[in-house]
Amino acid sequence: MAESTTEVLTGAVVLVAASGFLFYATQFAEFGGGGAGTYELTASFRSVEGVGVGTDVRLGGVKVGTVTSLDLNPETFLAETTFAIEDEIVLPDDTAVIIASEGLLGGTFVELLPGGSPFNIEPGGEIIDTQSSISLVQLLLRFATGGEE
Repeated sequence: MAESTTEVLTGAVVLVAASGFLFYATQFAEFGGGGAGTYELTASFRSVEGVGVGTDVRLGGVKVGTVTSLDLNPETFLAETTFAIEDEIVLPDDTAVIIASEGLLGGTFVELLPGGSPFNIEPGGEIIDTQSSISLVQLLLRFATGGEE
């Protein structure tokens, strides 16, 4: 009887811990359906190295969206990126977007740099001012060769 009670209590503790992890995931990883609404914006980059679907979109270091798709335009050979931004974030139409890195060995994210225009970008609009990711290998080669490619 004592072994049966111990097993039941151990199982209950495991279920409570699993429920806690599930709650955490739905609240903080935005898997739950209660999150804020979003709208989509697009931008075209020469290189999106390090960016994938699900990559954070940040404004002032705070996550305000997520990359939702990456496609190659066969005519321009640019990477067309679509990302969803929280409805509360209203961006000027001269906003710039860059692909940034968290550090030398850190992850990559998309950073929004709002401009000063009095007009806002419409949902579904395109951000024209973009800066692509910088290849760490190319930077190291430039450093090793004294700036020559």
